[in-house]
Amino acid sequence: MELRNLKTFQVVAEELNITKAAKRLKYTQPTITLQMQSLEKELNHTLLTRVGKKTLLTTAGKKLKAHVDHLFDLIEKIEIDMEELREPTGVLTIAASEYYCTRHLSPLIRTYMEMYPNVRVRLLPLNSVHAIQSVRDCVAEIAIIASPCNETDIRKTYLEEEQTFLVASSDISRGKGIHEILSEYPFISYDNNCSFSNIIDQFFKKGGFHPHTTIMVGGSDEMIKRAVLNGTGYAILGENVIKNELKDGSITILQHVTDSIITSAINLKDRSEEPNIQTFNDFLEIAWSVNNK
Repeated sequence: MELRNLKTFQVVAEELNITKAAKRLKYTQPTITLQMQSLEKELNHTLLTRVGKKTLLTTAGKKLKAHVDHLFDLIEKIEIDMEELREPTGVLTIAASEYYCTRHLSPLIRTYMEMYPNVRVRLLPLNSVHAIQSVRDCVAEIAIIASPCNETDIRKTYLEEEQTFLVASSDISRGKGIHEILSEYPFISYDNNCSFSNIIDQFFKKGGFHPHTTIMVGGSDEMIKRAVLNGTGYAILGENVIKNELKDGSITILQHVTDSIITSAINLKDRSEEPNIQTFNDFLEIAWSVNNK
């Protein structure tokens, strides 16, 4: 069934006059007549009838008119939705830790905004626990997290898996065994609300020991790394944070940690088809791994 013939029928059914319908559609009257005849033959039903000087819809014509109206309403909605996907607009708020904001998102956002210049991206620095809540509260459209999130109303997009290590500065670890370092120096930790705390708790639980002293410096990977480099103590950090320091030898790995960091982008499932969210998630899945190479 051709859309062209259905559109012609819709206009004829509205005008109930071939001449007026031809004028609206910018067709000749014979063209209108041929299209109507083709449609009636295909459906095996007469769609129009003459009563005196009036043209009226038959019962089949009335039913077809209702379906055709619904069909073209749907087609219009599809066209609008597709147009919106081509041109996302407005503000897109992304919640993420300081590390993700500076090391990953800043360069990626520049590229995304070049692709979609009508979108203004706003970064909201939060640890993973608070970032998840910001998505739930619709404060942020998307959050980049490093913690489990298995709620049924949340859509999760996997980005990467990162190895974690127990580390210390090479200065304090030189000539010392791991147990000597653990007994002499404090553990540099995130705050209790940080998603990384679960990995830390599991590590010490499996190891059967606990730090004799702990210094909490908040949820910033960079602050913890600086404290380690300054010789303040030892810490558990992700591989990406200390990549350069491992290369230049300023940080030493004391032990591999079994649990790794799973980085994901999350958003509310019922908002997944919003243009800003959909286009950024699609972009992020490709660009995140490329940016890390």
